[in-house]
Amino acid sequence: MTIFRLRCLAAGCLAAALFALPFGMGFGARADEPFSAGQKQAIEKIVKDYLVANPEIMLEVQNLLEAKMEKQQAEKIKTALADNAKDIYRGVNAPVAGNKDGDITVTEFFDYNCGFCKKSFPEISKLISQDAKVRVVFKEFPILSKGSEEASKAALAARMQGKYWEFHSAMLDFKGQANEASAFKVAEKLGLDMAKLKKDMDAPEVKAELDQVKALATKMGINGTPHFLVGDKSIAGAPGDLLPQLTANIADLRKNGCSYC
Repeated sequence: MTIFRLRCLAAGCLAAALFALPFGMGFGARADEPFSAGQKQAIEKIVKDYLVANPEIMLEVQNLLEAKMEKQQAEKIKTALADNAKDIYRGVNAPVAGNKDGDITVTEFFDYNCGFCKKSFPEISKLISQDAKVRVVFKEFPILSKGSEEASKAALAARMQGKYWEFHSAMLDFKGQANEASAFKVAEKLGLDMAKLKKDMDAPEVKAELDQVKALATKMGINGTPHFLVGDKSIAGAPGDLLPQLTANIADLRKNGCSYC
């Protein structure tokens, strides 16, 4: 736990003590009156002594706070999923891999310079190869660098030549920084029309897709990559059991139905 977080917790405990003490201690001050200098010193000492004697309470408060925030975030995303399901799962211009007419859709927000996106890619590739009915939607979300945005533009331009999945796979397998130079290197290796690719990178529809994904991520409260959505479930990061989680979620949706998958 960082010093900053500890200080925040201590400040929270102090604030709670300041609120409670006027009602429980005989300092003579009413709740609507300011504390005297002596009263403030006494309160601060009580709080400090208590925290020094019981430092574990700060960890307990932190754990409770994180659990509460995670629950609130999950509820927020669940509501946002229902409100934005069409754009998340059935966006017209979003790149798709797997079965384009599949019954269940998995959506991934990712960045080509994200190490965890590279780590999770084999699991997504395996899901596509193992499940003939799943469709995977990719949301280009270049948030880490200018190079990330350049690679995303190249990927969307490659889509216009019918080579999105090949380009996407090669970029995530690429060992090194994702940027315009590496994107062109990958595109040339795949045999893409480079003049067309460079022109299409500045096409209005490419900019529109990137802007739409950014706006959607803001609505969803997504600020990191990778981030996976399936049905009303959200998986942030690249957990070690990503594929089992996705497989279980997909099976559950197929069993119980999903109105917007």
